[in-house]
Amino acid sequence: MNSRRLFAAVALLAAGALVWIAARATPAPQTRVYYIAADEVEWDYAPAGRDLISGQPFDSVSRPFTEAGPRRMGRRVVKALYREYSDSTFRTLTPRPPEWEHLGFLGPVIRAEVGDTIRVVFRNNARFPVSVHPHGVFYDKDDEGALYEDGTSGADKADDGLPTGGTHVYTWPVPERAGPTAHETSTAFWMYHSHVHEVEDVNAGLLGPMIIGRRGALRPDGTPKDVDREIVMGFIEVDEGSSLYTDHNVQTYWGTPDSVVRTVVFGTPGLGPDGAAHFRETMNGFLYGNGPMPQMRVGERVRWYIMGSTNFEFHAPHWHGNVVDIDQMRTDVAAILPMGMAIADMTPDNPGVWLFHCHVGAHLLMGMQGRYEVLPTSPTTR
Repeated sequence: MNSRRLFAAVALLAAGALVWIAARATPAPQTRVYYIAADEVEWDYAPAGRDLISGQPFDSVSRPFTEAGPRRMGRRVVKALYREYSDSTFRTLTPRPPEWEHLGFLGPVIRAEVGDTIRVVFRNNARFPVSVHPHGVFYDKDDEGALYEDGTSGADKADDGLPTGGTHVYTWPVPERAGPTAHETSTAFWMYHSHVHEVEDVNAGLLGPMIIGRRGALRPDGTPKDVDREIVMGFIEVDEGSSLYTDHNVQTYWGTPDSVVRTVVFGTPGLGPDGAAHFRETMNGFLYGNGPMPQMRVGERVRWYIMGSTNFEFHAPHWHGNVVDIDQMRTDVAAILPMGMAIADMTPDNPGVWLFHCHVGAHLLMGMQGRYEVLPTSPTTR
């Protein structure tokens, strides 16, 4: 064998070895199973009972959104929330780790890599028909989770709105289009929500986050390898006058339930005449800094996932004290439209407790404010 042939043979063997190593390094596609139920719970928008941003009791501005009174609900209402269980018996709730308590009323984080399949075993424990509709991933008509006239019937409609006590297994393949593009980070951000009566379903609380990683980008627990800390924050405007539970909440929590006036504006049910008092400008379902405060350390790689909701809303999330990278731009203010989703990467360099809020004036006054804490560098910080 001459030197040229020997070189070609060695090169071929090396190339084969590299392919074998790459194949071994990239995990095989898997099916990721989640057991999720829609449960009815009493939700408290401000469990501390005061404004934690000002450190003071609720004042004349905040009381209409936090205290029950004539023609208004207070801080407590009944909602339907997605909650995760350990198995298909739906007897044991899966506890949230402390670092994920900030999710508030959002559903559990659904995770997968490109090439995987997501399977959601869903049970409806609510008193109304509800569903699970995903964004971004692939689905057939029997797993879309949306009720509308689409020319289908029979089994293809069974997923559109499950009755009370009903169960459905949603199966969603995760194609390349659901993952991040070449210029994006290692993960893409999507959401899921009920879509039987979309406006009323989401105002009732039925929405949650979904994170999709590039192939091989996730650790065994589903978190991205290039990130130390993840935070999901929904800037969620809730209209309690247009919820599946509006009638129940009026009768249960209003100071004067007989004074209720039902309205329909542009086809959307609501309450009048004090419409603004029924809105809750929340961060993951909390008002005036009442949500758990996410923590991180100086130098950590922190990924923020930001999302909106279905109402006539737009938000300007603003981080005090530190900056983020969004779409290859350094900034400290993001922009979220209805049902919008964005990813912001932060490497905090400024320790302290910092304000994080919506910069839309009305939303700020109505309670869309929270805080996050940056701790000093730890010896174990990567």
